[in-house]
Amino acid sequence: ALTILKTGANVYLTGAPGSGNTHTINEFVEWLRACGIEPSVTAATGIAATHVGGMTLHSWSGIGISESLTRADVDRIASKEHVARRITKAKVLIIEEISMLSATTFGMADAICREVRRVDQPFGGLTVILVGDFFQLPPISRGKNVEFAYTSKVWCDLNLLTCYLTEQYRQDDSEFLSVLSAIRSGEVEEAHYEHLASRHVPVSEIPSVSEVPKLFSHNADVDRINAAELEKLPGKAKKFRMSSKGKDSLVEGLIRGCLSPEVLELKEGAAVMFTKNSPQGRFVNGTLGVVSGFDASGMPIVKTKDGLRITTEPMEWNLEEQGKVKASISQIPLRLAYAMTVHKSQGMSMDAAIMDLSKAFEYGQGYVALSRVRRLSGVYLTGLNQRALEVHPEILEKDRDFRAASDAARDAFA
Repeated sequence: ALTILKTGANVYLTGAPGSGNTHTINEFVEWLRACGIEPSVTAATGIAATHVGGMTLHSWSGIGISESLTRADVDRIASKEHVARRITKAKVLIIEEISMLSATTFGMADAICREVRRVDQPFGGLTVILVGDFFQLPPISRGKNVEFAYTSKVWCDLNLLTCYLTEQYRQDDSEFLSVLSAIRSGEVEEAHYEHLASRHVPVSEIPSVSEVPKLFSHNADVDRINAAELEKLPGKAKKFRMSSKGKDSLVEGLIRGCLSPEVLELKEGAAVMFTKNSPQGRFVNGTLGVVSGFDASGMPIVKTKDGLRITTEPMEWNLEEQGKVKASISQIPLRLAYAMTVHKSQGMSMDAAIMDLSKAFEYGQGYVALSRVRRLSGVYLTGLNQRALEVHPEILEKDRDFRAASDAARDAFA
């Protein structure tokens, strides 16, 4: 995949969760920078953007929250100096979590790039790299019909080479992998249900949320549980406030996408989760632990499940453009880990999670929740409905095309 990316072709990079999409893109970005090319790294959502140190495609292209653009809108946005400068200077545009971007938004970003660059080619002739997995959460749609990015004309015009990563690095449990593969291929059988049913725990045996986090479909449940569990611990909570630098509108976007809160309240004994990857590899986004105390300067010391003791210092989330940091926020890379939403867990690797999939309402929601966890023994199910194991029927068909296209690309390059 990396060899193909280095040719300068337009590429769609995909693969199951844990197959190394993000790792491959990080390697590619490093290589581009070593060649003196600064890529424009964007994402379909704020959370995904903070994982990759970029901004949302909406703010990068200047379309913001528009749902459609008239000719006059395109002219107006294209004539904004900062948008025009950014798009003119760009050489390689990377869009992460493409599955969560609607065809309309994709088309609007293309229209702005063509206008600014005055080149009548997709995205004004930029090299475009799309990354993501359509089996994960779909774009939020106002109407009934979900319009995936690949249905837009631009997708076709980009003449993308598909690179489908098929090796799995997150799960090392073959039984669990077979369940995830069955959901992914739309072939869930009785045996797969039985594997999952073996992790169905009665209420009396559910581990406490202080040991294993619980995944919910809705935000309100998460906030309520996290606050209540912290309240139960003795002592006064220590507060850590986020600091920021840069333009207000850019900072706001970073705060929205950051998994650590603006005011982080912690007590000794609080269950926490890291929200960022450690550059030294000591923890990743999703590592669980417990606050075992605070050091002399008041920083939290976290004891991880593996018994590591980590003194946690503030880290930065940056919004970079053309290699320059335009805005940044700084916070302790932790959040309370009693509960979180399935949506926010996308991109994480978790050792264990309690999940109630009886209320799953969205295609892919159960798949995203289950595929966060490394092995079946870490899954604690309190409910399961049929919908939780369903993926979008349209994607099942499209996935066969992507796999075939990937095989063809591999053969051509061999």
